[in-house]
Amino acid sequence: MSKVRFSELNLSVEVNSALTDMGFEYATPIQAQSIPVILDGKDVFGQAQTGTGKTGAFAIPTIDKVDTSKKEIQVLVLCPTRELAIQVAEEFVKLAKHKKDLRILSVYGGDSMERQIKGIKRGVQIIVGTPGRVMDHMRRGTIKLNNLTTLVLDEADEMLNMGFRDDIEEVMNSIDQPIQKLLFSATIKPTIMDIIKKHLNNPEKIKIENKEVTTPNITQKYVEVKDKDKSEVVSRLLDIHNPKLSLIFCNTKMKVDELTDALQSRGYSADKIHGDMKQSVRSNVIEKFRQGDVRILIATDVAARGLDIDDVEMVFNYDVPNHEEYYVHRIGRTGRAGRQGTSFTLVNSRQMRDLRDIVNYTKKKMEPEKIPTLKDVEEVKTNVFIDEIKKQLEEGKHKKYMSVIEKLHTEGVSPIELAAAMLERELKISDVEEIQMETSSTKSTWAKDSGMARMFVNIGRDKKLRPQDLVKAIASETGIAGKEIGTIDIYDKYTFFEIPEAYANKVIDVMSKSKVKGVRINMELAQKKGAKGSTTRGRRKSN
Repeated sequence: MSKVRFSELNLSVEVNSALTDMGFEYATPIQAQSIPVILDGKDVFGQAQTGTGKTGAFAIPTIDKVDTSKKEIQVLVLCPTRELAIQVAEEFVKLAKHKKDLRILSVYGGDSMERQIKGIKRGVQIIVGTPGRVMDHMRRGTIKLNNLTTLVLDEADEMLNMGFRDDIEEVMNSIDQPIQKLLFSATIKPTIMDIIKKHLNNPEKIKIENKEVTTPNITQKYVEVKDKDKSEVVSRLLDIHNPKLSLIFCNTKMKVDELTDALQSRGYSADKIHGDMKQSVRSNVIEKFRQGDVRILIATDVAARGLDIDDVEMVFNYDVPNHEEYYVHRIGRTGRAGRQGTSFTLVNSRQMRDLRDIVNYTKKKMEPEKIPTLKDVEEVKTNVFIDEIKKQLEEGKHKKYMSVIEKLHTEGVSPIELAAAMLERELKISDVEEIQMETSSTKSTWAKDSGMARMFVNIGRDKKLRPQDLVKAIASETGIAGKEIGTIDIYDKYTFFEIPEAYANKVIDVMSKSKVKGVRINMELAQKKGAKGSTTRGRRKSN
């Protein structure tokens, strides 16, 4: 399909003017195919990967169709996270810049309900929000959908993964009048198809196929490292490459907290966002990161969903993501707007099969990266320091300190010794043992058998499950030592954990008849790590 100019899509002068102000002349493929269909009033379900312009695909035509003479809610956009709701609302505001009397409001948990109610009462035509907060407003009667003309489900797959299926159904079932329904998703799975068949009226399917699901602007690398050495390795990679802005993803909030503390204690300009933080704090951190006041942002997948900052040069997967789609979303935060980006995934020897699954999914080669040595780090830091000293000498700002140096010289300190002492103080190279690669063999570890089985259990944070609760329950019921249980990843409604493969059947038989936190559980084999052949469950996500 040849490039399509926005001026060819029968858009209003107001929207075209906003697109021109934003520097956009050509529509992306998903936009070029979706906009005419949406303008015609048809239902749409669109499938395209992150970074392809999905927001513009539904925002541009829905803005054009809003009747600004009416002050009632005409468009409702549901998003999975607060950050994405804010970002989508900001995109709507930019695109509606020249459309007078059009009001847009974002509503999400963690923000002032009073502020949102006041905004709605002033009269808004477009609401962008998370399902939970939208439902709160509907129950209060502050959001009324009797004049709604368009409903958009953005990142529908992620909303279902996060357990919003019932909320989505309730919102859609509460609308009596015929409306246009638009569903956009990175993946179209059976649960998505259920909603499409049940609620969309003869929808137009728009799918953007990519040979590679990741942008070619991103160089993808992996580093084999022991878990205990991860923070040291990340520090060395940051020192060697010195990215302008970098994102580090962890699988758990606890890991985010630990890594943030570790990097801050080493003097890095780092901060964090995750679900336990107040929205106002998270927004403040993101703005500091956007402005460059914070150079390293450490986050969980949900907290960073939809984060769109063009200057991110590097993404680090501190933990291997639990789903291939999460990997795509993570590294898609770099290499944006035509820029080059790099991603590093830290992986231990047991996770090489997971890495292979990601490579098969993305259809993009991932290069191995050697752990920088202390000598490498010292050399880079020294060169940076020397360049800064040369610049300072050229600017002449050092002269007021000449008397101090002269005094030291008279006391018998040579200039060379003084310079060496200052260099040592500035560089602060850690006096630690050299890190070895996770595998000492030069042979590829893609098929290395770890002997661990990945298990699924249908209980999570919603029942206040903690790692120690699961370990205690398994140990007491099966007699297996707690230290035998491997990584535990707790999500809202389910949990994955690792157990030696030899114990897998025993654990399933015993624990499926047991209760954890007072809840009768269902435990299944999710994935055999290191086993040949297909997995029984794969990386299951909660609906």
